[in-house]
Amino acid sequence: MQLLTLGLNHQTAPLALRERVAFVPEEVSHAIARLRDRLAGRDAGRLTEAAIVSTCNRTELYCAVEEPVAATHALTDFIAAEKRLEAEELKRASYVLPQTNAVRHAFRVASGLDSMVLGEPQILGQMKQAERLAREAGGMGLLLNHLFQRTFAVAKEVRTTTDIGTQSVSMAAAAVRTAERIFGALGDSQILFVGAGEMIELTATHFAARHPKSIVVANRTIERAQTLASKLHGHAMRLADLPEAIAKFDIVVSCTASSLPIIGLGMVERAIRSRRHRPMFIVDLAVPRDVEPEVARLDDVYVYTVDDLGRIVASGTETRQAAVAQAEAIIETRVRDFEAWMKTRAAVPVIQGLRERADALRAKELERAKKLLARGESPEAVIEQLSQALTNKFLHAPVAALHQAGNEDDDERARVVALLARFYSQTDH
Repeated sequence: MQLLTLGLNHQTAPLALRERVAFVPEEVSHAIARLRDRLAGRDAGRLTEAAIVSTCNRTELYCAVEEPVAATHALTDFIAAEKRLEAEELKRASYVLPQTNAVRHAFRVASGLDSMVLGEPQILGQMKQAERLAREAGGMGLLLNHLFQRTFAVAKEVRTTTDIGTQSVSMAAAAVRTAERIFGALGDSQILFVGAGEMIELTATHFAARHPKSIVVANRTIERAQTLASKLHGHAMRLADLPEAIAKFDIVVSCTASSLPIIGLGMVERAIRSRRHRPMFIVDLAVPRDVEPEVARLDDVYVYTVDDLGRIVASGTETRQAAVAQAEAIIETRVRDFEAWMKTRAAVPVIQGLRERADALRAKELERAKKLLARGESPEAVIEQLSQALTNKFLHAPVAALHQAGNEDDDERARVVALLARFYSQTDH
C-alpha cells in the first residue's frame, strides 16, 4: 500500500478554478464513499483509504492505493466528473505527490509553510476537520491515520520550537487595514458579517477591536447569528433579509458554505444607488465565492477576495523567513522517521507469511510425531526425529539463500551471510 496525494492550490490554480473544485463539509462523506467505490478495482488503483482537505487555498485528496499510476488517472477523472470539469484543465493545474513527497507536503501544509500567509495557524484546524470527516466517512485506515497523527504532531513541534508564526499577519488583519485605507478610522462604519463560521468570527473580532458604529451578523440559522452577535455586542439578522438591508452597510464581510453566490450584481447596484454612491468595501473570504465576480467592476465598490488579501499579507513575510529553514529541518527529520515506519510496515506481510509457513511446518511434523507415538514408537526417538525434521525444514530456505549468494558478487554474498549470521546469533536470546 502506498500514499498518494493529488491536489491543487493557490500556487497552481486561480481562484476561479479553486472554487469550482472545492468540497464543502457536507459533501465530503458522500464523496469519499463514491471515491472508494469507483477506485476499488486494480485498473483504478485499488484505493482503500481517502481523506479530502478543502480550504479557500487548496483542495487535496490524500489516499492509500496499491497502484499509484492507475490511481492518479482515476483520481483526476473522479474530481473532473464530480465537479463537471475537463480532465485536461484539472491536470494542468494539479500536482501528484507519491509516498515521501506526500508525507513532506502534508507536514509543510499543516505547519503553515505552504500557505498563502506564511505560518498561518488556521490550516492546522482545517486539516484536523478533514481527518475527522474522513474518519466519520470510513475513509481512514492504518496508513492515513498514522499520516495525519504524525502531521499534527509535526505542526505542533514546528510552531512551538520556531518563530514561523511570530507576527503572522492574518487575512482578517489585512482586511481591517485595507478598510482603514478606504474609510480611515472605522468608528463611523457600519459592518455586516455574512456567515457565522470560524473565519467570520476571527475576522469580526479584528474589526470589533476598531469599535465601529455598528456590527450585524447575518446567517441562514438565526440562532448562530445571535450567538456570534452577542460576543461582538452587535445584532443578528436573517440572511433572507440581506437584499433589502445591504445598502445600510459600509463594510460587508462574507464567508459562507454556499455553492452559489449570495451577493449578486443587481443587489449591489441597487445598494450603491440607495447609498448615493458612498463607497462600499466587500470582503469575500469564501471559496466558492459568495460575491459574483461582476460586482468588482462597479464604481464605488471595492471587492477583495482571499487571493487579493493573500497578496497583501505576502508582502510582509520577510521577518519570518529566518524561521523557515529551521522548520524545514524539523520536517525533514520527521519525514525520515515516517519513512522508517513505512519500511517496517512493508515488512509486516513478509513476517506474517514466514510465521504462517513456520506454523504449517510445525503442525505437519507434530501430526507425524503423534502418529508415531500412537503406533508405539519410543518417545525419545520421536522427539529426536521431530527436532531433526523441524531443523532441516527451517534451515532449508536460508541454506538455499547461501548457495544462491555464491553466484552473486562478493558484496551481495557478504551481505546475505552477515544477515543470516546476525539472525542466528540472536536465536538464543
